Amino acid sequence: MTDQTLVGKVGLVTVGVRGGPLPGEVRLVVQGIPHYYIAYCGQALAVGEQVLVINSRGARQLDVEPWQQPGPEDGRPLTD
Repeated sequence: MTDQTLVGKVGLVTVGVRGGPLPGEVRLVVQGIPHYYIAYCGQALAVGEQVLVINSRGARQLDVEPWQQPGPEDGRPLTD
């Protein structure tokens, strides 16, 4: 698994991200195995929020942004 294969994956905040230069922790499931990474975001994120990986800094450090799965509440149909 390369660092770039993580970009585009959705994860879950396990330790609150404080925002800016103050990281938190996220869990990503890769090939069925949970992995934990240090995560940075421009804004604070609470435990339990979903995030999208937008960049890998290497050494198990990622840049993330808030993410919500598309669904009926946003007007887009769910697909199978």
